[in-house]
Amino acid sequence: MRSICAMRSLLAASTFHLRSSPLPRSPSLALPFRLNLPRPSFGPARSISATAAAAKSRGGMEARSAHSGEIHVIVGPMFAGKTTALLRRVQLEAGTGRNVALIKSDKDNRYGLDSVVTHDGTKMPCWALPELSSFQDKLGTEAYDKVDVIGIDEAQFFDDLHDFCCNAADRDGKIVVVAGLDGDYKRNKFGSVLDIIPLADSVTKLTARCELCGRRAFFTLRKTRETKTELIGGADVYMPVCRQHYLDGQIVIEAVQPTRIVLDLERSTVML
Repeated sequence: MRSICAMRSLLAASTFHLRSSPLPRSPSLALPFRLNLPRPSFGPARSISATAAAAKSRGGMEARSAHSGEIHVIVGPMFAGKTTALLRRVQLEAGTGRNVALIKSDKDNRYGLDSVVTHDGTKMPCWALPELSSFQDKLGTEAYDKVDVIGIDEAQFFDDLHDFCCNAADRDGKIVVVAGLDGDYKRNKFGSVLDIIPLADSVTKLTARCELCGRRAFFTLRKTRETKTELIGGADVYMPVCRQHYLDGQIVIEAVQPTRIVLDLERSTVML
């Protein structure tokens, strides 16, 4: 009986000790780059001891092997927040001590060529390139080897997206975060974004708000009669719409002048 009581007392004491232990606090995140830099920054130079300390602070992770890369894909229509999600992910990775780099197509010069910019004005420095295969040469082999995370915005404009992601993740062990349109204004495959889905560790499909009824928007409606697939533009050329207003919009575009599209679609919304 005494041994049973002693055992219960011991268990009670250990339980109290576990419950009263304070929870560990998360370290504050500090980004290793400044948004006003004219060129991309990959963080301050760190000594070998500093690098080891950073690795220890991330939970004692071992050095990244040559085959431990990842690919994460973010897709959706225009104005769905793809670039915002990309920057948030890159900032999160940078906050853990990883070195990051951003790339976008030099075809997209709406907000300048030295930054990836969201529609609400948030921006980060980037490399604007005609093709992804030139990134390592532009950066230099030594600097490329130090990059842990590569973010790619407007990925639909890169024809070599598949090969680059394969090499960066499988061969070089990089974490690659890709953001782009999965479909064009005709709801057809756009570029090579869908080709990397089988390679991806994760795929996130974002939606916007239909500008005409407020429902979830899965598609991008082009407001003009321009038929080429690659047409750079913002709210003056495109709008996110739900399925019904996408179908209605295609009929209106074929029947009326572009300046009347929104008015006619709003009339059709009232009739729904």
